[in-house]
Amino acid sequence: MAISRGFRFPIESRVAFPKRLLLMGPIAPAIKYNPDRNAVPEQMYDFDPKTGEGSGLPLWKATVTDPHEASDGKGKRASFEVTFISQHQPVPAGEQIVDDMWFIELEGLTAEPRVMGQGEFKYQGYVYRATGIKGDNNTPKATNASNGSGAKAGA
Repeated sequence: MAISRGFRFPIESRVAFPKRLLLMGPIAPAIKYNPDRNAVPEQMYDFDPKTGEGSGLPLWKATVTDPHEASDGKGKRASFEVTFISQHQPVPAGEQIVDDMWFIELEGLTAEPRVMGQGEFKYQGYVYRATGIKGDNNTPKATNASNGSGAKAGA
């Protein structure tokens, strides 16, 4: 059995992040790169036009910190981005620390292994995607078919 490139492994939030995650700032639309600074920003979608795979749902980005990584002395990997695949922008829910800082748990979490870093400083890392935040009652929930667990990354 071969595992195809881009496969997203489903994982429970408490297993991946035993001390939860700390959301650092607002959740915002994932914007496509455009070298023209004057161009209208265009939101990314979970769809790969080359293969036709993906859910077609909008993508949202959030910067998070993993307190468990920071306590293990791996500070360079403590902060990263999580991509949300959801029709609606997720709303933070959980324990609020200060304005725009929340302890959160993710729903529909998947991890995609990737080689990260540059040159001789490469390491095994993960790209995390989720369908929402546990306890978020303000955002309509995505269906199980749209959790992106078998779809390749889009746009």
